[in-house]
Amino acid sequence: MPSDQSTWIISVPQDGDSDGLLQELTSKLSQQSRTFSSNNIGQLHIPSFKTGTLDSLISLSEELPKHDANFTATVAKIVETLRNLLNNDSSKLAQHISVNDKPVDNYLLDYWTWNEERYGTERGLREMTDVLVKEMTSIENVMKTKLNNYNLAKGSLGQLQRRKTGNLSVRSLADIVSKNDVLQDSEYMQTILIAVPKNLVKNWNTTYERLTAMVVPRSSVSLASDDDYTLFSVVIFRKVHDVFAQKCRENKYIIRDFQYSADQIEREREELHTADTAERELWTELLRLSEINFSEAFQVFVHLKVVRLWVESVLRYGLPANYVGIAVKPEPKSTNRVLTVLQRHFAYLSARSQGRAKSKGGRHTNEDFVGEYQSLLDQEFFDFVMYEIPWVVN
Repeated sequence: MPSDQSTWIISVPQDGDSDGLLQELTSKLSQQSRTFSSNNIGQLHIPSFKTGTLDSLISLSEELPKHDANFTATVAKIVETLRNLLNNDSSKLAQHISVNDKPVDNYLLDYWTWNEERYGTERGLREMTDVLVKEMTSIENVMKTKLNNYNLAKGSLGQLQRRKTGNLSVRSLADIVSKNDVLQDSEYMQTILIAVPKNLVKNWNTTYERLTAMVVPRSSVSLASDDDYTLFSVVIFRKVHDVFAQKCRENKYIIRDFQYSADQIEREREELHTADTAERELWTELLRLSEINFSEAFQVFVHLKVVRLWVESVLRYGLPANYVGIAVKPEPKSTNRVLTVLQRHFAYLSARSQGRAKSKGGRHTNEDFVGEYQSLLDQEFFDFVMYEIPWVVN
């Protein structure tokens, strides 16, 4: 059963007026479902490619699903990158998802045509596929590099911000501790800074003088406090520093390594500003690149789908290789009705496609396609050829 979260592209042999076919289907679908809009169906121009040999077509038919899956994943990754950059804001995401500055639906449903200038049909199908794969691989590699650069910058900024915004056991103390809070230029004594858990503050106040010898009495001063810790300063003799630090660890007090510097606050402020500027610039660059690459990747993706559509049509219906394409976007609640209309309308093709088709739960009617081509049969078939293009934004 086709997905109700995708646009269907369909191919049938060109037996008459293609415009008339579109009008007839539009009329039938509108009669079947009152919610169906004529904007949800459009003609899909399928060019005439170089046919090649039967073996080459079957070989390509085996290979194309793998490329299709990779292309689908690449497009999805770009959309996910945009989603993350825009903080999962669906309205903003919709504004940044477009193809050649048009909504995706317009690109697919407003008389889609093959880009002959970019992908000239004088190429063989194998060469055409290789060109499409090369372009998508290039897009994917560029996106990986830019996304990695942005994530590194974002990580560096986050680390600096945590130093500013974390609790007193980890954050920078440069903007908390002043020059008057620490003992300066003493040969024998020094000021130690300790982050004491809130539930141990009372214990600290009553025991810090006895943690070790040579702790200056009544030298403990509370400098700052947050939800988790209180920051104290205490004066000790330098010679007992290591012992005092060990006793603090045993009592779950956290020694903060800190050397007062008049320039420290300015250096940290400059580091944060530089990191923030770099992150913003890379965010803007990645957002713009993702918009451009989505447009490019989606076009490459649809062109590959059309190649699959044409190859399968030749294998299904044979020559002459002239086919009419239709793109349909069914509403989720009317998917079954739309499919029923299509099946009934194209039932006349049953005799031409039965060699490749199989009924639901049934056996293949053509026993010639076996062995290395068995995987081509292990999928659902209709009398018309159909592939799906997943909706990038629901």
